[in-house]
Amino acid sequence: MAPERDLFSYPKYWAECYGTAPFLPMTRKEMEQLGWDSCDIILVVGDAYVDHPSFGMAVVGRMLEQQGFRVGIIAQPDWHSKSDFMRLGKPNLFFGVSAGNMDSMINRYTADKKLRHDDAYTPGDVGGKRPDRAVLVYSQRCKEAYKEVPVIIGGIEASLRRIAHYDYWSEKVRRSVLFDAKADLLIYGNAERPLIEVASRIAAGEPVSSIQDVRGTAVIRKEPLPGWRGVDSTALDKIGKIDPIPNPYGADDVGCSSYSEFAKAGIDLTKPQSVEAKAVVVQPAKQKPWELTYVKLPAFEQVSVNKPLYAHASRIVHQETNPGCARAIMQRHGDRHIWVNPPAFPLSTEEMDLVFGLPYQRVPHPSYGKAKIPAYEMIKTSVNIMRGCFGGCSFCSITEHEGRVIQSRSKESIMREVEQIRDKVPGFTGVISDLGGPTANMYRLRCKNPRAEQTCRRPSCVYPSICEHMDTDQSPTVELYREARALPGIKKVLVASGVRYDLAVEDPNYVKELVQHHVGGYLKIAPEHTEEGPLSKMMKPGMGAYDKFKAMFEQYSKEAGKEQYLIPYFISAHPGTTDLDMINLALWLKQRGFKLDQVQNFYPSPMANATTIYYTGLNSLKNIHKSSTDDVPVPKGERNRRLHKALLRYHDPAGWGQIREALIAHKMEHLIGRSKDCLVPPDDKPLPRHSSKPKPGQRALTRHTGLDPATKHKPGRKPARHSVSKKH
Repeated sequence: MAPERDLFSYPKYWAECYGTAPFLPMTRKEMEQLGWDSCDIILVVGDAYVDHPSFGMAVVGRMLEQQGFRVGIIAQPDWHSKSDFMRLGKPNLFFGVSAGNMDSMINRYTADKKLRHDDAYTPGDVGGKRPDRAVLVYSQRCKEAYKEVPVIIGGIEASLRRIAHYDYWSEKVRRSVLFDAKADLLIYGNAERPLIEVASRIAAGEPVSSIQDVRGTAVIRKEPLPGWRGVDSTALDKIGKIDPIPNPYGADDVGCSSYSEFAKAGIDLTKPQSVEAKAVVVQPAKQKPWELTYVKLPAFEQVSVNKPLYAHASRIVHQETNPGCARAIMQRHGDRHIWVNPPAFPLSTEEMDLVFGLPYQRVPHPSYGKAKIPAYEMIKTSVNIMRGCFGGCSFCSITEHEGRVIQSRSKESIMREVEQIRDKVPGFTGVISDLGGPTANMYRLRCKNPRAEQTCRRPSCVYPSICEHMDTDQSPTVELYREARALPGIKKVLVASGVRYDLAVEDPNYVKELVQHHVGGYLKIAPEHTEEGPLSKMMKPGMGAYDKFKAMFEQYSKEAGKEQYLIPYFISAHPGTTDLDMINLALWLKQRGFKLDQVQNFYPSPMANATTIYYTGLNSLKNIHKSSTDDVPVPKGERNRRLHKALLRYHDPAGWGQIREALIAHKMEHLIGRSKDCLVPPDDKPLPRHSSKPKPGQRALTRHTGLDPATKHKPGRKPARHSVSKKH
């Protein structure tokens, strides 16, 4: 899955003679000290400027600088007028705009839509330093400042809003952010490859309006690109089939879902199969069926009012994410279309090393003085070893943004960064706080067959089970851990990134190494739930994998003579969750003595699969048809969401009243009491009798939880007290 051109193979811009800046300038005075009369590119960002490879704008800025461009940064500008956007003058080439490392709405509001008063990406943890929908506001201010200068938007906020999308805060479907921002071009996903190409073409004199075909970008057009053929998927049951994708193994009529059939027959498809020698006839390369092909989605005007069509469009978009075989996407908005080119190809190990080896200062810009930036404090002694995630969890945006092909750095590059932290970071104590990435134990894991990897459209390589062709050998990660902790001056290397435990148990040697050397007393993992209903909509494994990992964790901790604890994370109010599911989860927690302090209600982030389910109530993880009846229970409304969160914190007296109400409504009064089998204590008042109508002042629970009448207890049968089963 290699691109046609290496990342740093473009000609350098003439301004490379100015060399490397200590920090990318944020003021005219800094520009003058560098001998600059102007900036070629100005980056506008919603985060404070930290010159560290964990901050997207630092990576983008240093990469463009390496190409010879003079890059300035306007960090957290005053957006109330255009003045602050003119502080560095007019850029010669373009503005690059990003909301920062987080979507500005998620950064500013809680899952309950309450205003946050802090911001981890701001000096002093002060909230309110960026506007709502920062990409829109910043882009419009750039246009006001210098109308003729192109504006290119990117970062996670623009990336996840590249097509018509459900917006949780306004509770409606919004059109592509490119239309509202009035920008010239959008870059989605990791920006390095498309941004270097776009910048080089603009620097060569090409107008931004003619740059329409770069992978990893989206543009506004009146019609499709010339020479591309369309596939009409604007209606349900109209999935727009084209020529079948060739089987990656060369056999007929075998799709990616049929790997197991070969395994059962004892055929290893990762090895060449013996064939009868034949004369070689050289023929022109046949165009692959996805090349120069676009999929036409239902229009914005349709998906904004028709939930099945929205779910249908969402499913198609998530199928077109593999750079090896993805088709372009086109969606009409009024009299124009958003045109989304196929994703950019992932970076090679050599390219990753070059990006992470750029001359970062690894500290915040000096203008912030001694003010603490919490996000920096958290990662200043951590090392990112890879990108991407093939887990495909429906509530997570990593796959949509970074892709599911793992991009790993070399061991040598990682060791150099550990040494830089040891030698440069002020106050370093000898402890590396994290050696990981989006998922700690996916380092260097890829599909074992490159041809299969190029054409596979599975949303997850590990759900509903681990693909037989996914490499699960985590020995490269073990070797990395051992070498890192053996470096002089390094006392401890911790792993704080999420560990995919269902993958970890496939390699016990990895679990042993992790548990005995890289856990700081507690290890956090995320089973997310215990019940099949929500887990199936999360695309997460069942609790069997958790139990297996827990047993290994305890065994290896005991062998090492260490007292260590496993801390599970759970999500409440996720699509697919009923009240009974949450009660069962609360009982599971109580039976095991877990008292969770920090819990997360489901947050419908833009473009996520789970957000589509939340908005539509339809299971968009499957094909959507006119006859689809797979409605999904979705906890909505403040009261229902608060109940689910209260059940996660069953030990908190603040939620006992609401939990009692729910237990009474579901005829589970046996769980109210002071015995160890009860969930909450009584309020020392007589329990009310059942009534089909709520009493005055009492609100009835919503009915959308979809309870099955079969869950009601049979007359005269005493319900079990240790759990809640849907088969009583």
